[in-house]
Amino acid sequence: MSVTGWLRARKIELAWVGFALANWAAMLLTPDWETIPFHFIWVSLTILYGYRVWRLKATYLVLAAVALGTGVVILNDAFQGSQLWGELFEVPLMSGMFLAMVWHAQRRQIALNETARVAAERASLLDHQERLLHDVSHELRTPVTIARGHLEMLQLASDDPPPEIAVAVDELDRIAHIVDRLLLLAKAERPDFVAFYDIDLQPFLEDVFMRWSEVAPRNWRLGEVPAGTLVADPQALRTALDALLENAVDHTVAANTIELSAEAAGSEVAIRVSDDGPGIPADALDRIFERFARADSSRSRERGGVGLGLAIVEAIARAHHGRCSVASAGQGTTFTLTLPGFEDAPGELPKFDGKFSGPARV
Repeated sequence: MSVTGWLRARKIELAWVGFALANWAAMLLTPDWETIPFHFIWVSLTILYGYRVWRLKATYLVLAAVALGTGVVILNDAFQGSQLWGELFEVPLMSGMFLAMVWHAQRRQIALNETARVAAERASLLDHQERLLHDVSHELRTPVTIARGHLEMLQLASDDPPPEIAVAVDELDRIAHIVDRLLLLAKAERPDFVAFYDIDLQPFLEDVFMRWSEVAPRNWRLGEVPAGTLVADPQALRTALDALLENAVDHTVAANTIELSAEAAGSEVAIRVSDDGPGIPADALDRIFERFARADSSRSRERGGVGLGLAIVEAIARAHHGRCSVASAGQGTTFTLTLPGFEDAPGELPKFDGKFSGPARV
């Protein structure tokens, strides 16, 4: 570092040195008033150290210089009779107070450094996890696609294909579905994960409901939905609702009821997916949105899963600055997706056609 650069980096310390020397000279010239510049020196040193936490060696050298410089002046005045000998106790008292602040500042600096280290390690771990999910998902796509293609060719080539081929194709479809979800989770922390549009909530939820009501034989029910516009990513919101409705279908039977509804509360809207199937145990509610978390012991299933759907819902909710919660008490479960950016609109809104031609909202 050049001399000019060093002076610029140490300009605050150099300014304090000038201030301290001026007050030390005032102590020499005005012995009757020396307690004022004496305290100016020590108070300014304490303030300076609050801004610049030096290394311990430099701190002790500065402390020794200040204690010696001010102590010599008071000692000389005491010999001349212009100051009481008891004033000398001010020097070790101020030194002790300064050392106490140094101890606390050093502890705080150590804690901040440790926090920064842990944060850096966590960020590195998350980045590694995202890259791993992305790489593994991409690597799985090719063999799944090839295997599925060969099985479909066998089905077409045979007049009476064995049922095992259909089972294998179905399982490969499930693997492809899992790969898609892994890729989605790998992108969840990116700033471009969502693109915001104005969505007419009523027709949007009606479209999602109608599509799912034809997928599985359940007692489907569309509850109250407020008329209004929601600022959200339509594709991500559809993905989240699909995951919640798929979860409800997986854990219910034909006789059970599944309801999709929404409720506005100011600028927020709470979209709910409820079912009257087996509930979720209380000890599983806190981890239900974690990746690969499952609570299958209490909710019967027609087909397996790996616990990625609800993790995706949570990621989409966070990307919208919203939240997702779950309530379950013995029988039945309700998932609530709460999102900001809702604006009431009087009357019925036009039917949502699934196309988004307007500009993205930033």
